[in-house]
Amino acid sequence: MSAPTDHDPRVLLAEVTEERIDVGRCAALVETAQDGAVVTFAGVVRDHDDGRGVDALSYSAHPSAPEVAAEVAAEIARRHPEVRLAFSHRIGDLVVGDVALAAAVASAHRAAAFAACADLVDLVKERLPIWKEQLFDDGASEWVASLG
Repeated sequence: MSAPTDHDPRVLLAEVTEERIDVGRCAALVETAQDGAVVTFAGVVRDHDDGRGVDALSYSAHPSAPEVAAEVAAEIARRHPEVRLAFSHRIGDLVVGDVALAAAVASAHRAAAFAACADLVDLVKERLPIWKEQLFDDGASEWVASLG
């Protein structure tokens, strides 16, 4: 479920996928010899939430998610013209330790890369139409909207 990213050469990847994702892949896409900083983020499935044990998560996406992913990436590129970026958000069934969101931002300087990566992760969480079902260790489940 990749959206086209050819409109801005600074956006190397903006996708929603059922495949395993890797922060290293995102970093490799954005890194060049010009860069003094490559900042990465891995959103990892943890074993707890709000005092409850979590066994697994299941992410579902609205059909518009790839287009929204491309819009988010383009917005970050506009806000932070000095960076290149890539991100993947996984959907489907994940277990504790799996990466749900991988992001990387490269820039000549670390301050710009850190700021853009934080902005990217926040905007993905705010706008991407993805919902997760948390499966708790007591057999209960709970749906959580990813939208802000």
